[in-house]
Amino acid sequence: MVTVNVGRWPLVSLCLGFFMIPMDATVVATALPAIGHDLGASPSGLQWVLDGYTLVFACLLLSAGSLGDRLGARRVFLCGLGLFVFASTICGLATSLTVLNAARLAQGLGAALVLPTSLALINASYPDRAARARAIGVWGGMGGIAAGLGPVLGGVLTGWIGWPVIFFLNVPVGIAAIVLTLRTVVAPSPKERVGLDLPGQVLSIMAVGGLAFGLIENALWAFAVAVVGGIGFVVVEARRRHPMLPLSLFRSKEFTGSVLVGAAINTGFYGELFLLSLYFQHIRLFTPMLAGLALLPQPGIASLASALGGRHTARFGPRPVMIIGLVVGALGLFAMGLCGKDTPYWLLVVPLLAIGFGTAYTMPAATAATIEAAPSDKAGTASGALNSSRQVGSTLGVAVFGALVAGAGDFMTGYRLSVLVGGAVFAAGAVIAWRTVPRR
Repeated sequence: MVTVNVGRWPLVSLCLGFFMIPMDATVVATALPAIGHDLGASPSGLQWVLDGYTLVFACLLLSAGSLGDRLGARRVFLCGLGLFVFASTICGLATSLTVLNAARLAQGLGAALVLPTSLALINASYPDRAARARAIGVWGGMGGIAAGLGPVLGGVLTGWIGWPVIFFLNVPVGIAAIVLTLRTVVAPSPKERVGLDLPGQVLSIMAVGGLAFGLIENALWAFAVAVVGGIGFVVVEARRRHPMLPLSLFRSKEFTGSVLVGAAINTGFYGELFLLSLYFQHIRLFTPMLAGLALLPQPGIASLASALGGRHTARFGPRPVMIIGLVVGALGLFAMGLCGKDTPYWLLVVPLLAIGFGTAYTMPAATAATIEAAPSDKAGTASGALNSSRQVGSTLGVAVFGALVAGAGDFMTGYRLSVLVGGAVFAAGAVIAWRTVPRR
């Protein structure tokens, strides 16, 4: 029997590794103009600096969660960290867009290996339910801070030092996470070794990758691939003895509802974050550094909100926390719909805080509900399913909000419509949580 270390250091190790993952999804947003200038990149080429990472990340999350359950969560977590650090180094050294985009794809693979296994290791390291909820609160708070802090760091560091440093920062952080993980995180007890579900992995990549590529590139053939992959995935997983994603998990209303809430959160939050970066730089004519600083209220409130979310989840259960967080976030998005070209910045602070608070407060509860609804030996798979839905939600939010702005002709008209849609998605998530997550 393995003795599990329940001190703080396992959580520190796992949060360090996890912190880089959501940050690198957003850190390049405010650095893209400088990257394009230095590497002579076209706008379409620059889009893949952002979307290439997201696409690989979204495609492989589910496979990586299953891989962690089958081969060992700590082993896969460490491999992912090593790959992420190596790819980050190549990103910082890149002298051409081709090299940078290839390294970003490798970063996406490393990120997919790290994220679900970090949550599975938290689940194994903190068997007590209340302690686990608090740990997930801290873990989720780091993710919220990292995602919101990404554009801020990207703008400030690019303007102050240069864009390569946003990638080089991952190197010491990643090495520290590897060393601490080796010293403090105990690998869960070995599980039954079964063969990898290669058909399921291929079909899931077709489904998620086709959807993400179709949203990014507006390609109808990609949506057809996604449909074929999705139908094939369900058929294959229903027949396999050891499926990558046991469909029986979705018999639980709590699991299904929490996965849908995860998608709703990221759809509204990442779509809003993408539009706000454009709003501050193109409408308000802020510099990248100033635009990044203008977004600071969201990551600023995320740490407090997530800590409260984890604590309240441990005390009251996930249901009320999810509902409150989603309603607060919805109100913040609706309020952002009232802003105009000349709205004083101080009037935007309260909606920014509400969106950041609602997102970060909800996420630990949604994560805890997902993990609790799944068997303990499927923690990595459950985490992969939740985070895959979140990543697809992120891609959906950016693609749909961007399409609404482009289709409206006028940026502010499209912007207002987009944030109202985001608010409606958050509100729908609150209804889903109310109907599917049981009271404690």
